[in-house]
Amino acid sequence: MLKNHSGQGINLRKEYIYLMEMYSRRTFFARTGKAGLMTWLLGTDPAFGAFPVGNVGESPVRLIVDADTGNEVDDLYAIAIALIEPRLKVAGITSAQWHTHPNAPNDTVGESQRLNEEILSLMGMEDIPHPEGSNLPMVNTFRPQPSDAAAFIIEQAKATPLGEKLNVVVLGPATNLASAVLMAPEIIPKVTANYLGFWHHPETRTWNKREFNTNNDPNAVNLLINTHDLEFHVMTASTSQHLVFDKAEVDLHLKGKGGIADYLVNRWESYHRYWQQNDKEKKHWTMWDIAIIQAIAYPELANQSKVQSPYDNLDRPIYAYTSIDVEAMKERFWQVFDGFLQK
Repeated sequence: MLKNHSGQGINLRKEYIYLMEMYSRRTFFARTGKAGLMTWLLGTDPAFGAFPVGNVGESPVRLIVDADTGNEVDDLYAIAIALIEPRLKVAGITSAQWHTHPNAPNDTVGESQRLNEEILSLMGMEDIPHPEGSNLPMVNTFRPQPSDAAAFIIEQAKATPLGEKLNVVVLGPATNLASAVLMAPEIIPKVTANYLGFWHHPETRTWNKREFNTNNDPNAVNLLINTHDLEFHVMTASTSQHLVFDKAEVDLHLKGKGGIADYLVNRWESYHRYWQQNDKEKKHWTMWDIAIIQAIAYPELANQSKVQSPYDNLDRPIYAYTSIDVEAMKERFWQVFDGFLQK
């Protein structure tokens, strides 16, 4: 879940210290990285050019959806479409915390867990594993936050057949996946991290990590980027912000159809969107989380490039989505959902 919290004052002294610390960390990673590996990584494409996406028509992509579902609205829609998308095979739904939300309860992961269980029940998919994640973020990049979710990620990664990878789609903070990596580093070659977060400007090759998901556990996502053998893809806020649903469109497809359909409509209508003042009637909603789900299911609808990692991280290429076909993603979403409701 992503939101841009603007209008905050800046303490210049703290900003200076922050930048100096980031420079020192960057220098450390550059000087202590394994030279042979870095040469291989950087030598594959010195220009960090376009990254070729997967072929259409392959077997369904096996994945775990890790979501801070209680935080907002789009997580619920993203989970629902992932569960019924023919191109995806959901191995499990794990719950994540969202403790920095201004209206956060003490047990944010418990709220995410409750909603995950309700979604699965309404869709008749209670048999899909749905372990609970950590209610606390990582306190540093060396200490994991053990949870049933982290243990499940480890279990599923180890069970992944040779030559394949388990995709973990992180719709909130990366606490559960990062903890799994720390607890069982042997899973690193068998996992692909798909993260929703950051602001990115391809023209200037600059990053801004000050968004909701990263704020909820900066240590976790930094650990993932700094793990050089971990394949890391990011659907940025800069790209996903363009996927906007209209309430009229949602009502046309879902309202009055019972079950999960009305459940999703009710979530939209009942949720207090405290940060948005320009659309008080909630006629539109940014569906950040759906963008990454659709990009994985339909790689032909998204452009992904190999780019330089953020400056405060290990100097290595990662993969960032730079554009999406918004209308095609929306069309496929409703085709799949309408088909499910007509069964």
